[in-house]
Amino acid sequence: MNKKTVTALLSTMIFLSCHSNLSKQGNSAKYKINTPSFNADSIYRYNSRQAVSGPHVPNTAQQIIYPPSLQVGDLVVILSPASNIDKDIINGQKERLESWGLRVKIAKHALSKHHDFAGTPTQRLSDLQKALDNPEVKAVFCSRGGYGTVHLMENLNLTKFKESPKWLVGYSDITALHNLLQKEGVASIHGLMGKHLATEPANDPQIQHLHSLLFGETPRYESTRNKLNIPGTASGTLHGGNLSVFYGLRGTPYDFPAEGTILVIEDVGERPYHIERMMFNLQMGGVLERLSGLIVGQFTEYSEDNAIGKTVYKMIRDMVKPYGYPVCFDFPVGHTVQNEPLVLGSNVTLEITGKKATLSFSKPQ
Repeated sequence: MNKKTVTALLSTMIFLSCHSNLSKQGNSAKYKINTPSFNADSIYRYNSRQAVSGPHVPNTAQQIIYPPSLQVGDLVVILSPASNIDKDIINGQKERLESWGLRVKIAKHALSKHHDFAGTPTQRLSDLQKALDNPEVKAVFCSRGGYGTVHLMENLNLTKFKESPKWLVGYSDITALHNLLQKEGVASIHGLMGKHLATEPANDPQIQHLHSLLFGETPRYESTRNKLNIPGTASGTLHGGNLSVFYGLRGTPYDFPAEGTILVIEDVGERPYHIERMMFNLQMGGVLERLSGLIVGQFTEYSEDNAIGKTVYKMIRDMVKPYGYPVCFDFPVGHTVQNEPLVLGSNVTLEITGKKATLSFSKPQ
């Protein structure tokens, strides 16, 4: 076979391959050069972005379970699933919850210390499992985040918990537990923990909002205009929390579903290049293009890095702008005093105009 014949055959094969793949994408497909990695899954992601480029609607495949609202006299538990904590903070947290008329139990190992953790993995797991299993317990309040929740994930049994679901409250490293509960179809609260509850005054707006939410009110938040906001309206299921924590769960059974999600992200103490690396993971993994909306919370305890050529917020905006969904910046959630409680797993509507951003939660059915 001579060189001209080989060239002709290769040209025919390439043409047939391109024609076959473009036919699979339908009339809405844009011309795309095929590569060895352009498989069925990447075709699905490409088409899904085209399909939802107009109105963004929630993924209703999973029915979410909302735990019952709290009532005066209910029993709640304070525990420490991750890093250890000072007893004065837990005692202050207990006093705050008791001022709401709740009966408060401090878990057996909540004040334990094992290296940087609040006890061994076995001790922390025991506290959490007992609290989740006990039908008399109506809410579980985490004392702090830090690191260590991931040690417990694979050994938790949620069978009894789903028979008598209760609110789990926490953020930061507790994002891992939120992912786990949403995987099981149960809503949970990304909200205040020990230090804030123990040290801020009773009239603190975020404390009042958490109290109202737990006792049955449906939240609705407004955030002031940010020049980086991308306007629009979207509905979807609220997922996310601490970027580093859920990034660490990517590719595991505890990852969140991207389709139909309004994602909320925040972080603390991360260098800008690492934040960019995590965002590229979400981009290249097909997550960003499949979202219905994005809420960018507070990124704290870091310095902007001129080496990457832009601020963290500007970097995030440039990555998500092509997808066309609404994006809110500087939302009051994260490692800051203004940390509004959010019901993760809930259906929400994000509306962004030139004047403000509004996040509305659907009432439990």
